[in-house]
Amino acid sequence: MIHPSVNSPLNIDEEESFLLKEEDEASNEEVLPQIMKLKRSQWWIFVSISIFFLISAQAVAVLLGRFYYDQGGNSKWISTLVQTVGFPILYLPLCLLPASPHTSYCSCKTLVWIYLSLGLAIGLDNLLYSYGLLLLSASAYSLICGTQLIFNAVFSYLINSEKITFWTVMSVFFLTVSALVIALDDDSNSPSGGSKWIYVIGCLLTLLASLIYSLQLSLMQFSFEKIIKRETFAMVLEMQIYTSLVASCVSVIGLFASGEWKMLRMEMEEFHKGHVSYVLTLVGTAVSWQLGSVSAVALIFLVSSLFSNLIGTLSLIVTPLAALVVFDDKLTVAKIAAIIFAIPGVAFYMYKNYLDGLKVERASESLAD
Repeated sequence: MIHPSVNSPLNIDEEESFLLKEEDEASNEEVLPQIMKLKRSQWWIFVSISIFFLISAQAVAVLLGRFYYDQGGNSKWISTLVQTVGFPILYLPLCLLPASPHTSYCSCKTLVWIYLSLGLAIGLDNLLYSYGLLLLSASAYSLICGTQLIFNAVFSYLINSEKITFWTVMSVFFLTVSALVIALDDDSNSPSGGSKWIYVIGCLLTLLASLIYSLQLSLMQFSFEKIIKRETFAMVLEMQIYTSLVASCVSVIGLFASGEWKMLRMEMEEFHKGHVSYVLTLVGTAVSWQLGSVSAVALIFLVSSLFSNLIGTLSLIVTPLAALVVFDDKLTVAKIAAIIFAIPGVAFYMYKNYLDGLKVERASESLAD
């Protein structure tokens, strides 16, 4: 699973995040005095640390996931579970938030159904990503995950009524070409030693996972805007915590239903780097995914949700480059071409978000006047 902030529950609609309702502003503004007390040097230190962890945590999580398979790990359900099981870490920033009235415009039953449905979707999505990472090299997997931005643009238009701009079209074009080049790469094979068809299946599963992921992101945004009608930082964190809880339960059920749990002891004993490395790999993967989420929240507090989204998007470029270096993946002509096309695709997307942010800031200033 690739988790730039574009693909996390923290990525809420920019206009809604800037033009919050008065009741949400009251609760969020309670945090601002704490931030304003920071000296400028301290502010830069916190921002720099958050940027580093937001970009690196996702790359580390993907690399550890590939390392798990390379060293003898084979449980798709364990690989799925570690993507969400670290959600208790998110209670830390949640507990640090000042207490505020916790009300929404929907019933508790409705919230439960939202958490259950989105959690089930996340569980399925993570399973598809696990299969994709098993069948593909880390670099190819990461590049195909860039199609999240394509599907995000489509579902944002269909579900969230966001406009399709020139920059959106350009981003979709370049990222589509990048994904096609990777999928049609004749020099790439599955790292597990499978045939070309196994590689193609891995590409299709990762593509399907990106589609489902982008769909559930738009549904999350729709839930906040049309159903919950309250979008504070605390509720965004709670959305991620409870959907991750449901997704983790799905993974545990799948682990036992599939019988993979019976093979875990043998898998640990046969792990090439030893028992300790096996445990540390799984724990490190789980912590890395959630550390990226915490860093995204920190940047929202310290700067803005727009800035957090832009920094998170950079991981779509950093991760495949890091995979090429760490795993010495075969650098084919197709991968070079895919990276060349992916860079402007991500850049156009970031610029589009930048323009949206400027528009929202102007709207905020006009309302303040």
